[in-house]
Amino acid sequence: MILRKILIAKIQNAKVTSKNLHYIGSISIDKKIMFRAGIIPWEEVLVANISNGERFITYAIPSDKTGEICLNGAAARKGEIGDKLIIFAFAYVSKEDILKTHPRVIVLNEKNEIIKEIQLNISQEFLKQF
Repeated sequence: MILRKILIAKIQNAKVTSKNLHYIGSISIDKKIMFRAGIIPWEEVLVANISNGERFITYAIPSDKTGEICLNGAAARKGEIGDKLIIFAFAYVSKEDILKTHPRVIVLNEKNEIIKEIQLNISQEFLKQF
């Protein structure tokens, strides 16, 4: 069976609120934002720093602090407080399940408040091409 790695969640315009170089690693994300995006604790995420072009892979941990986006461990070297990030989560999905997969995109404002939610869909006609 062939599986394709596709987007399942995206958090757009996440603003780094803190850094903790001596933490064991990862990115802390306000748990409400994680829940709305569909990202589960300890899930692998790809982080793209819009401000400096850095990209890195780490895992997400839920934060109880409202609006928190904290770069931990080595990830703290990949950005500065105030930098804007895009956080992506992916899953391996069979061709049959792609149509059942609807990635969630969460757009944040300057205070890391959710201002928009988008659910992406792929058409069956488009998928037939593959």
